[in-house]
Amino acid sequence: MEILYNVFVFLHFASWALVFGGSIASLRTTALYKGVSHGALGAVVAGVLMVGIAEMGGLWDDGGPSMAKIGVKLVVALAVAVTAVIAVRKGENVSQGLKGAVLGLTLVNILVAVFWN
Repeated sequence: MEILYNVFVFLHFASWALVFGGSIASLRTTALYKGVSHGALGAVVAGVLMVGIAEMGGLWDDGGPSMAKIGVKLVVALAVAVTAVIAVRKGENVSQGLKGAVLGLTLVNILVAVFWN
């Protein structure tokens, strides 16, 4: 179970890297790259599967992260995914504020993951 968990941890990190990097790269364009929405959706799915595998496999029996932290990360990740999908569907006329919201919420999610113990 631990190997499967680690595979999803890698996919989760890679997805967030895609969202973060794609958001920054698209700040100079008029659209948001489609990969950003794919990365956000992938991060949500990988995160949910990580929690399920960890709970099912007993990987967090020594404590693990608090479920409040997991809940906050899920809500923020869903907000990123919805915002990214909306921005991608707008096509070539995405406001900088919408792209900034995707980037800002992504940073919030990363900060929660790192600093909430």
